[in-house]
Amino acid sequence: MSESEFTVRVNEDLAVLPVDLDVEAKAHDRTLTSGTSALVHFLQWVFSFPALLGALLVGGVAIISRTFFLDPDVWWHIKQGGVILATHHVPTKDIYSLTLTGRPWTAYEWLGDLLLAATYQIDGFRALEGLLIILGAAILIALYTLAAIRCANSKAAFVATASLFVMATVSFNLRPQMLGYLFLILTLIALERFRIGKRRAVWALPILMLVWVNAHGSWIIGLGIIAVYLVSGLIEFHIGDIEARRWNASDRLQLASVLGLSLCATVITPYGTGLAKYPFQVAFSLPLGVANVIEWQPMPFGSPLGKLFLVALLGVIVAQVVYHMTWRLEELLLFLFATTEACMHIRFLLIFVPIFAPILATALNRWIPRYQRTQDRPLLNAALIGVIVALIAWFFPSQAELQRSAGKSYPVDAIEYLNNHAVPGPMFNTYGFGGYLIFARGPEHKVFMDGRSELYERGGVLADYLEIEDIRPDALSLLQKYGFQSCLLNHDAPLATVLAALPEWQKIYEDSTSILFVRRSGSPPLVAKSSGDAPKTALGL
Repeated sequence: MSESEFTVRVNEDLAVLPVDLDVEAKAHDRTLTSGTSALVHFLQWVFSFPALLGALLVGGVAIISRTFFLDPDVWWHIKQGGVILATHHVPTKDIYSLTLTGRPWTAYEWLGDLLLAATYQIDGFRALEGLLIILGAAILIALYTLAAIRCANSKAAFVATASLFVMATVSFNLRPQMLGYLFLILTLIALERFRIGKRRAVWALPILMLVWVNAHGSWIIGLGIIAVYLVSGLIEFHIGDIEARRWNASDRLQLASVLGLSLCATVITPYGTGLAKYPFQVAFSLPLGVANVIEWQPMPFGSPLGKLFLVALLGVIVAQVVYHMTWRLEELLLFLFATTEACMHIRFLLIFVPIFAPILATALNRWIPRYQRTQDRPLLNAALIGVIVALIAWFFPSQAELQRSAGKSYPVDAIEYLNNHAVPGPMFNTYGFGGYLIFARGPEHKVFMDGRSELYERGGVLADYLEIEDIRPDALSLLQKYGFQSCLLNHDAPLATVLAALPEWQKIYEDSTSILFVRRSGSPPLVAKSSGDAPKTALGL
């Protein structure tokens, strides 16, 4: 929306007052006596009311992170990062797959893998939990900052960020994707600062792009956003509720230079131009993965998340009808792109939220008064921030708690059973278990399927896996074709029901998370665990 409606203008050339989290305090700062020390200034900023609002967002991240839900892919990312740390080389061939070992494979997110592996080596699950909180907090604080820069009102920015908390945190699952999420918001911050006259920030974007392209494939979105800002400033018009303002010659040259340098940065990788090709390969040559992986599914409008997304969209429509808000050209283009992508794929809420948050904050600026430092209470703020930090530290989960949490989603106990018993192979495994099997057992125990869907789709294995998992007509013949002697499945998997009814398959292990079958023609172990809450084997073997 246009600054002419929602923000304070300094003059016609400077469209919006340059802001940060406590932008409203700048005028008051100029009235302070010259004898006020830099330390006092710093402490006033650290313990200001906007900083307290940021601390509340961090506290919210800590609360939701206690569930310690880790994406199935995080495990093989950690394992692969550990291999890179040990060998000082990025992989070029697969070493984990039962069927595709030796095939060309690229660790497209190798820098993110390194971060996860190095973190895990510090203190195991507790270190991972800490990283999850740190990355989540950084994303929300960056989102809060972006909204504040756009609307010049830290309180409106906080309300907007808090309102989008659920949608913003859907992608908080400790994958390299979280780095891409953060880098996307930082790119928008740099461009917004450039737009309001703070020109130097955008020179950091080529460096950011260099890290981004090696950490996560979403770099292409950041590059596109820079291009949209540049192109939208090549023309000037005001048609209806849409306006575009032309960059001056110096601004055009600077943005074009930043875009060119950022584009050059995308080929500075251990794989040369190989990483730059990845986003296009996913979009155009991996239809099975896109069609069957949950995060690539369309927005489920019947779910609570989908309804919340729909409310946000309808709110924009109502606000536009009532207030005739003026849209900057780049703002409108990015909003339409982000909305379309989020409707088509759930995972792209991580694009929609950063684009929508400043728009929502600017609209809320109509009704929410600005922060006034003269009315601030730094000591009270400091005490409340201290309480939040203390509570985060006090309730930080123990290693045992995190281990139990992981065991609710992954075959932690089943792997202990596999390690202690001679279960025949080769073994079929559920997609969601593959990453953990790689993490816990290493490359010497090959997996049939894991989260590297691009590898398996190109190798033709993903189609067969889906045939088996969905119990399609050829499912049992495919189990025979691959010579599977055992199957490790989700406890409630439909295939588990089928195998339990077949005389040639024998259930030898079961817990609340997983279930293990072997062919009767093999020599399955018959020793069961028993005691307390320990897993149990099938009865009557």
